[in-house]
Amino acid sequence: MRQATLTRKTAETDITVSVNLDGTGQYDCHTGVGFFDHMLDQLARHSLIDISLRATGDLHIDDHHTVEDCGISLGQAIAHGLGDKRGIRRYGACHLAMDDALLRCALDLSGRPYLVWNVDFPTAKIGQFDTELVREFFQALSTHGGITLHVDMLHGINAHHIAEAAFKAVARALREAVEPDPRQSGAIPSTKGAL
Repeated sequence: MRQATLTRKTAETDITVSVNLDGTGQYDCHTGVGFFDHMLDQLARHSLIDISLRATGDLHIDDHHTVEDCGISLGQAIAHGLGDKRGIRRYGACHLAMDDALLRCALDLSGRPYLVWNVDFPTAKIGQFDTELVREFFQALSTHGGITLHVDMLHGINAHHIAEAAFKAVARALREAVEPDPRQSGAIPSTKGAL
């Protein structure tokens, strides 16, 4: 069963997340941050990972702790769902176009977290949402999911399109990487024998 449910509670946030890596992209995400919920929905829908996430955080301060801690929790849930990563494809990549925005993502479920982020937003805000939090989310997801993650913006004018294309590109790459590899059933995809 490639599923996991985790709860993370700190003085700043209280988060419960469930994932099903063999889902159909069902989503039920409520963080109190509207734009971020929309991005999490895109992540679920395009990765085909079912994601249910409930977060309450110190939004009276700002959205930072909530967004970052959701990345931590989701990364941990994906890692738990993958287990020893036996039989997965491991790697995923996607070029994703959304109107003016073109984003590229390549990732490796290596167990070695590393984020390369070459995305520049033309504005500091999308509505009330701080655009710098997009990177914070992916940094937390990468670190706690054990994911080597590269995201590059090849073109973009509209901040909303850039953010959404980034989430969708990561989702599509993640979909490919977590999928069972029919040619490697039961094998760990590494010459080391462990990931």
